[in-house]
Amino acid sequence: MTYTVQKLAELAGVSKRTLRYYDQIGLLHPAEINVSGYRIYTEKEVDLLQQILFFRELDVDLDTIKSIIYSPDFDRKKALEEHRDRLLEKQEHIQMLLGNVGKSIEAMERKVTMSDSEKFKGFKEQKIAENEANYGEEIREAYGKEAVEASNQKFRGLTEEQYKKMNEVEQRLFEKLKTAMQAGDPTASEALHAAELHREWLEFTWHAYSKEAHAGLAEMYVQDERFAAYYENNIMEGAAQFLRDSIRYYTKL
Repeated sequence: MTYTVQKLAELAGVSKRTLRYYDQIGLLHPAEINVSGYRIYTEKEVDLLQQILFFRELDVDLDTIKSIIYSPDFDRKKALEEHRDRLLEKQEHIQMLLGNVGKSIEAMERKVTMSDSEKFKGFKEQKIAENEANYGEEIREAYGKEAVEASNQKFRGLTEEQYKKMNEVEQRLFEKLKTAMQAGDPTASEALHAAELHREWLEFTWHAYSKEAHAGLAEMYVQDERFAAYYENNIMEGAAQFLRDSIRYYTKL
């Protein structure tokens, strides 16, 4: 079966402009352009569009999607299985948040008591969902699905006191790193203390610490602008690279 732009847009629930843009950037070309100048799509393009929309649902950017689906190693069945697993995880998080919001509304409308632990549980699920949306694919690729799931479970198990302590350690890290950056030497004692605080902060959620994984994460801070922005927004420009250099030295000691 074949589709025009309009028919495919209606089928997929996207705009005709979106399909034209995907063609323009080389993400999804039509199978042909007929004598009347209409873009014509076949089942092959429908399958590709489905895959693209699955990736978009997981907030993967278009350039990354293009590199994935046109890779010689791309396995559509495996990709669909991974999509299913990720969507099931998102569904679980959403159900948890919906339950928490529902209890909050009920508590306000009927003056039903909602325990602090219930509120805190919902908050932690929200944080996990945000981290999954922002960094989930990258950290799974770097550390594996099992390690990420173990980290999420450890985070879920934090008490309010432990969570408060984790945030306090992070703030000390920011302060120590800023001081170390002003001195300018990523191998000095102040900088190494910042790297130690970073390790302490990680261990609140990491299932198992290793120097190799610590150094690998520090590299991600520099290579991925989203990770870098987190430290530069909280400290100052160049913070991600300085922390990476300190961690490199710290993990080689």
